[in-house]
Formats: sequence, C-alpha cells, structure tokens
Amino acid sequence: MTAESERFYYPRGFLWTKVDQKSLRGSAPTRVDDKGRLKIPTLFRALVHDQRGPDVFVTSVTGESVRIYPMSVWLQVEERLSKMPPNHPSRLKFLDRVSYYGQESELDGQGRIVVPQQLRESASIVGDVRVFGKIDYLEVWNEERFAQKLARDQWTDEDGLKLAEHGI
Repeated sequence: MTAESERFYYPRGFLWTKVDQKSLRGSAPTRVDDKGRLKIPTLFRALVHDQRGPDVFVTSVTGESVRIYPMSVWLQVEERLSKMPPNHPSRLKFLDRVSYYGQESELDGQGRIVVPQQLRESASIVGDVRVFGKIDYLEVWNEERFAQKLARDQWTDEDGLKLAEHGI
C-alpha cells in the first residue's frame, strides 16, 4: 500500500489518514442465545479473530461481568503470573477466580463463543448485553448491571488527576 493510497479526502477538503486498529475500544450491543453463545460484535470480531486467532479464554475476576481474552493475550497474563512467587496471596486469589469461572473457547464460523453456564448465571449474561473493548481484551456486561456500576462508581476529580500523572 502506498502512502498516497492511505490518504482519504472527504468533502470540504479534510484529509484523513487510514489508521490500523490494534486495540479493542468502544462498545457494542449483542445477544446471548439460548445455548449460551455470545455473538462477538463486528466492531471487534476482525481484531480478535484475524489478528489474534479464534482461540479465546473466557473468564471473570468478580463474577459480575465476563472477560474474553484472545488466547495470545491470556498467555502473556499467565507468563507474568508465573514470574510472581507461587504463594503470593493476590496471585492465588486471582487464579482461584479466573479458574473457577474460566474456560477456553473458540470463535465459531459465525463469530460466536460459548460463555460457561456458571458465568452466565453469575453475571446475568442473558439476552441483550453490551461488549466493551478494554484495549487487549473484551468485557461483557448485562446492561442494567453496568448502569448500576456507573451510578455507584462515580467519576471524580481524583480519577482525572491520577490519569494525568500518566499523561492521559
């Protein structure tokens, strides 16, 4: 692809440059069917499947939501965990939870994954849900639960200051 083909001109003379998306960002609604299959929204499907492969690890830390890690990302998490002392309390607590809720899965030909029944029940992941991009993994929430989370966990000036310390 040449530099010229990466440029796009739109009405009123604005010049846009094509950017390859590598991060999972934004959110999109989707559904979980009666068999517990979650359809990965088109917004994320190409990034997960085409760039990282069909294999994923489906889990949760709290049971309130579902995390979907591309397997290559999950293997990096495991690598970092393996560098911690094996009896570190936070490591053990994290592994207890992700193992309890976790299961390997694979995107099928229609871009769906199976969410384990125990996790679907714990996180109330049935029917209409919302999928959020979290840079390198996806998070799935029951819409009502997520609205409650936002209401109880208000954004503060301190949150803004903490991000500013990191240049955000």
